[in-house]
Amino acid sequence: MRILLVEDDRMIGEAVSVALRDAAYAVDWVQDGETALRVLGDHEHQAVLLDLGLPRRDGLEVLRKLRADGSRLPVIVVTARDAVEDRIKGLDFGADDYLVKPFNVDELLARMRAIIRRQGGQASPVLTNGSVSLDPATREARHGDIECLLSAREFALLQALLLRPGAILTRAELEERIYGWNEEVESNAVDFLIHGIRKKLGADVIRNVRGAGWMVARNS
Repeated sequence: MRILLVEDDRMIGEAVSVALRDAAYAVDWVQDGETALRVLGDHEHQAVLLDLGLPRRDGLEVLRKLRADGSRLPVIVVTARDAVEDRIKGLDFGADDYLVKPFNVDELLARMRAIIRRQGGQASPVLTNGSVSLDPATREARHGDIECLLSAREFALLQALLLRPGAILTRAELEERIYGWNEEVESNAVDFLIHGIRKKLGADVIRNVRGAGWMVARNS
């Protein structure tokens, strides 16, 4: 799952980036509003963590522009602005959630899991297609009688597929969801991760569609 972090405070940005990567997210970090809008126009992300007090363009302007352009990308505002009026404005401008600094990282991760579930049309905290299930809070996967803990990137890949059961994701689309800008992607990285997941859960968990990509079966 690829996240855009928009935060101009270097200490906070570095700490949140590390926490997100430890939780199996790919993270791209920018430090001003103009760059955020440019990046969002050029790259695919599954959620945005947005500070409000940004240089070059305020976070509320970024949010308003996103929604004016028709983007439904989940946005969590993460800011020191704690007045009720600011919270109301952020939510009315289209934020999916609003978190005031200082915050607990575990709470931030829980809020992210919640909005990503809603984006994927999932009510349950556990992702499933009726055959394979995945718990984003623990990275535990289950298939039949088999239950195991996935590595961070195995989890990210299986999560991307389970959020869109029945849809074929290409190698490039999977890499986009697993790796951030500054992370080197080896040519066979996706194949290696899929091999690892199949070894743990069974060969039929992920289907290869020759010449197109990979998928998990639609909910059954």
